[in-house]
Amino acid sequence: MSELPTQARVVIIGGGVIGCSVAYHLTKLGWKDVVLLERKQLTSGTTWHAAGLIAQLRATANMTKLAKYSQELYGGLEQETGVATGFKRCGSITVALTEERREEIFRQAGMARAFGVDVEEISPEEVKAKYEHLNIGGVTAGVWLPKDGQGDPGNIALALAKGARQRGAMIKERIKVTGLSKTGRRVTGVDWISDDGADQGHISADMVVNCAGMWGHEVGRMAGVNVPLHACEHFYIVTEAIKGLTQMPVLRVPDECAYYKEDAGKMLLGAFEPNAKPWAMTGIPDSFEFDQLPEDFDHFEPILENACNRMPMLAEAGIHTFFNGPESFTPDDAYHLGLAPEMDNFWVAAGFNSIGIQSAGGAGMALAQWMDEGQKPFDLGDVDISRMQPFQGNKHYLFERSKETLGLLYADHFPYRQKATARGVRRTPFHHHLKEQGAVMGELGGWERANWFANAGQKPEYEYSWKRQNWFENAAAEHRAIRENIGMYDMSSFGKLRVEGPDAEAFLNYVCGGNLSVPAGKIVYTQFLNARGGIEADVTVTRLSESAYLVVTPAATRLADQTWMMRHLGGHRVVITDVTAGEGVLAVMGPNARKLLERVSPNDFSNAVNPFGTAQEIELGMGLARVHRVTYVGELGWEIYVSADMAGHAFETLHAAGQDMGLKLCGMHMMDSCRIEKGFRHFGHDITCEDHVIDAGLGFAVKTDKPAFIGRNAVLERKETGPKARLLQFKLSDPEPLLYHNEPLIRDGEIVGYICSGNYGHTLGAAIGMGYVPCEGETAAEVLASNYEIEVMGVRVQAEASLKPMYDPKSDRVKV
Repeated sequence: MSELPTQARVVIIGGGVIGCSVAYHLTKLGWKDVVLLERKQLTSGTTWHAAGLIAQLRATANMTKLAKYSQELYGGLEQETGVATGFKRCGSITVALTEERREEIFRQAGMARAFGVDVEEISPEEVKAKYEHLNIGGVTAGVWLPKDGQGDPGNIALALAKGARQRGAMIKERIKVTGLSKTGRRVTGVDWISDDGADQGHISADMVVNCAGMWGHEVGRMAGVNVPLHACEHFYIVTEAIKGLTQMPVLRVPDECAYYKEDAGKMLLGAFEPNAKPWAMTGIPDSFEFDQLPEDFDHFEPILENACNRMPMLAEAGIHTFFNGPESFTPDDAYHLGLAPEMDNFWVAAGFNSIGIQSAGGAGMALAQWMDEGQKPFDLGDVDISRMQPFQGNKHYLFERSKETLGLLYADHFPYRQKATARGVRRTPFHHHLKEQGAVMGELGGWERANWFANAGQKPEYEYSWKRQNWFENAAAEHRAIRENIGMYDMSSFGKLRVEGPDAEAFLNYVCGGNLSVPAGKIVYTQFLNARGGIEADVTVTRLSESAYLVVTPAATRLADQTWMMRHLGGHRVVITDVTAGEGVLAVMGPNARKLLERVSPNDFSNAVNPFGTAQEIELGMGLARVHRVTYVGELGWEIYVSADMAGHAFETLHAAGQDMGLKLCGMHMMDSCRIEKGFRHFGHDITCEDHVIDAGLGFAVKTDKPAFIGRNAVLERKETGPKARLLQFKLSDPEPLLYHNEPLIRDGEIVGYICSGNYGHTLGAAIGMGYVPCEGETAAEVLASNYEIEVMGVRVQAEASLKPMYDPKSDRVKV
């Protein structure tokens, strides 16, 4: 093995389709000294037995962008490399068997149009015309994507590997990585041993990429990096040859957990069953290579029974192959991509949840660009590995959650759907108090959060639908309480990062767009910007003392935001500490919020002493707290921070004092409906790393008159040229339709974008959405002068557009 180098620019661990794609795209960008190490043979883990379905439509704009890129890449790969990929654009059909599924797939079709994907909604009869073998009994509708296709997974990977080799990459099989060397926050190299044990060595590396598939968790641990994924058994059958069977579109029948693919005159039937079987709880056997798992016909039989009814020719065809092979699944059914939070040069592309073939091209391209440029090419928040919480690497947790996530691929993707497994891990100090009062919990980042409160006699659980769900009126009542009287809700799950040290002020002025040279007690709303002026984080920063600040972040991005600060510390003498679990936070909001606080505290909550945007230490009941006068719901109110030991007392004191005032406990659904009426942005939907802070309408939060900060030049430039797009608020003219996100946004008859977030505005009386409208060179008046519609379920609904918040545009209610 002496031909293995002792040094490389990058070592890629794993030779499945993902690793081969990363190598292919890095070399395409001109990288030299690219080394890929595969423990056995290329494709021998999961890639070789994948079904090879190549679909463009995913759940979000950027995932669809990546999947669309994959099918375009595979279309030309054979010509480039000479390796037959078996890629065919045979199209795909997804059929619905219920009205709810029909709404889901039609909404997805609308989203596809907004993203530039060719798509057509079709009737059951049109489904039959395209797929003659299908029994359309019970079929309510279908969606047709003509450019979807299928391919040979192994050969797609080998073609990518050949393309990488042709540009100088070294790809070595039967070399197992046994360990990683580290210095501080950097991996310095990999230890390897040959398959026969005869040779071993070390390769120093500038970067390492974990593309180890179902071994990704284990390889991550070598670097001290959390890569939460777990292997599950995945079943399919291949029939004997069926006479007269010719090329057919890929067919998905998610209501029966099944997909169908014609392959060389045979039919492949695969399943994503609701209760999956996790595999290799004690570790994957070292000898695993092109291995199959034991058959479990009893487990597969219900799927097959439905399939024989749906595709009658299956009942006549003999089974040639019953296949069971492992695939890796993540806690949220999204793959892991990006720079690991724990290290500064260790990258991850793993956990592809059975969509690795269709994702590999785009994921490899995006990761290679990120590695090459040092910043994300576009928003990758839904797959960025930094979204994962440290506890989610717990093997027991992964075992329990993976039973559900495989089946969720084909389950109804209802809005607000909550995971059912591996729940209750992270609880706020108010958890049991809220449950006693009828709280119905959702989960985010492992945190149990009260989403809504059930009334007496009402079942405290979700009943999912694409229409108004069973909690719609509950959330409306909570919304009204906040707008008209007083409500209280738990915000403890929001991230709390303490930044302290002699350089804390200078450091935060460098990282934040806002000016942090403020007195103690002042709260600053600000963003972390990247060099392009895109928004990396949306936070409030409270100055606690001369040398200490508290940065409050969304619950889902706490780790990502802490990591961003860590990576930009430079020589600043600062310590950053996650103190999220140390304090409970209760938000008291509404026109009567001041009256309630005056009942439980002797402190002064007047504008003179505690104006909007300031914090003060108070007595609360018999304890102590700190109140921040800020709001995410657009009303007078305070966020009350209380140490975990006194949190129970604080809740009981506030709750008791509010009983004769009509104090209402509220949940996260209320918070979202109130914030969208006020036009407040939601990070991850309305604002991301690819959305310029000026285009997002947040220029007021950026202070360019202070010394250099990240993104300053990009902000000054965009202020000079004017925005390239504007984030508008939309209200539907019809009060009935609901907006969630990704609905096509139509300006003067043409699709120009999509709704990035939506909810129901109970005070405004209709669904409200936010969305970007391209407007380079246009004035605000010209943008607002257009006619706007939003497509909901194939119907274009008239919409009123506004740049100012439609609710309380001057924020008078917040500052009373």
